[in-house]
Amino acid sequence: MTLFIGSLQLGLIYGFLAIGIYISFRIMNIPDLTAEGSFTFGLVVSAVCADAGHPLLGIVLALIAGAVAGVVTGALNVYLRIPAILAGILTMSGLYSINLLTMDSKSNLTLIGTDTIFSLIAPVFGNDLDMAKTLVNVILVALTIFLIYTFFKTRIGLSIRATGDNEYMVRASSINISVTKILALALSNAIIALSGGILAQYQQFADISSGVGMLVVGLASVIIGEAFLGQRGILCGLCAAVLGSIIYRLLIALAYQTNIFPSAAFRLLSAVIVTIALAIPAIKQLIDMSRKRKENLRHADLD
Repeated sequence: MTLFIGSLQLGLIYGFLAIGIYISFRIMNIPDLTAEGSFTFGLVVSAVCADAGHPLLGIVLALIAGAVAGVVTGALNVYLRIPAILAGILTMSGLYSINLLTMDSKSNLTLIGTDTIFSLIAPVFGNDLDMAKTLVNVILVALTIFLIYTFFKTRIGLSIRATGDNEYMVRASSINISVTKILALALSNAIIALSGGILAQYQQFADISSGVGMLVVGLASVIIGEAFLGQRGILCGLCAAVLGSIIYRLLIALAYQTNIFPSAAFRLLSAVIVTIALAIPAIKQLIDMSRKRKENLRHADLD
């Protein structure tokens, strides 16, 4: 039970990461590599604010910090004509130094003994910290999904979705695609930074290298979720991203729980799980092609 609760809590936190990556990769079709930098940026900002005694402010500033990172990437891509992949790499590289400066040139920061959003809310649940961590994350994820889904039903939200579907058609419709791209990247990275900000206060620790591999993990979560729920609209996609994140964290926790793999092999195991998740679309396509081929052969024999 403890294993499941821990996986659920972490899965919900990393679910924000998956939602942000879903927006950039699925809705906008932009391979945004800013994620690793904006995730750490949100984590660092949140940790520094919590260390100063302002945990709630840290979450808000983490959102803003991620949005600023997304705006920078979008501006590099839209106004300077730098390819989206390279723009993301440039922003991510610059954020590494900014993150170090934010933490006063320290590579890590501990929050043990300081207040967090969870410790502040724990008295409401009878000082049950685990209950506070679970319910706060559930409420925040549900609220985020609702707000994003509602936003994408508005005029500007529909313009963003249309830009991701067909940029040239939207340009012909006199919609400013520069604004829609920058706004979408700002929203995406704000949610990713929120994930980092909540994680910092959840684990009561911040490290400059925390964002390494987050892009792949988030993308794998999206694909795992889509394997279960499919791709049937924005709401389904957002829920699938969170579900995939929870499943991924549960798989990692189960692997840690067994004694089959040595501790040195867990990085390799994580890479294998992510590889399998990323290969799911190709595997499903091969299965469908094989089924169609068998059906065609059967019809040919009947004829």
